[in-house]
Amino acid sequence: MDGTGARNPVMLSRGLRIPKHPQITTGRMRGALREGTYERKECDAVTRVVRPGDRVLELGGGIGYLSTLLAVRKKVGRVVSYEANPALIPYIASLLAANAVTTVEVRNALLTPEGGDPVDFHLRRNFLGSSMDREADPESIVETVKVDRDRLGDVLSEVAPDVLVCDIEGAEATLLPAGDWSGLRCAVIELHPQWIGQCGVEAVFDAMHRAGLTYFPKASEGKVVTFRRGW
Repeated sequence: MDGTGARNPVMLSRGLRIPKHPQITTGRMRGALREGTYERKECDAVTRVVRPGDRVLELGGGIGYLSTLLAVRKKVGRVVSYEANPALIPYIASLLAANAVTTVEVRNALLTPEGGDPVDFHLRRNFLGSSMDREADPESIVETVKVDRDRLGDVLSEVAPDVLVCDIEGAEATLLPAGDWSGLRCAVIELHPQWIGQCGVEAVFDAMHRAGLTYFPKASEGKVVTFRRGW
């Protein structure tokens, strides 16, 4: 049901139309989507700091939920979203289409300090578990594909983002210190201290401070930290 009584293969979440998918919108994720708690900390943070017309660079697009929310609810000018998992790209497209979003550009690539040749990406039967790590669960791999790598400096020059949204499963500790983020007004970053340790967390904070951004506790919660320019 779509909330109006008509049968439709979508559910509603924070006012967004979420297409149902047999491998994505299931179990715990389905419940969180319906309750409006999916990616709650990130959603709360971006809702507080993002402004209409902003240019947003998103690293780690996931299912496309946050970029769609920014386009629909915050009326941002543009989102460039990087998602390495090729199995998610068709679903993201369906989510954007279901909400008539045309301001989000999804790039199936990795953003790295130096760019380089494409790298192997391993698709698994549960494609939410797909990754570059072959050894994590080699028996579940159904296909290995190549994913492009884009150079961070080139993308920052091209997009000129006002806002960074970042959830890249620990790669933040090496990628963010390699960039010139001085053009940002704010950044929302999910940290992964279980993988990057205290030194990695400090590297992220140092990178934001070098860019002139200050930790903003009112839009931070747990591992989701927000930085902004000025007070």
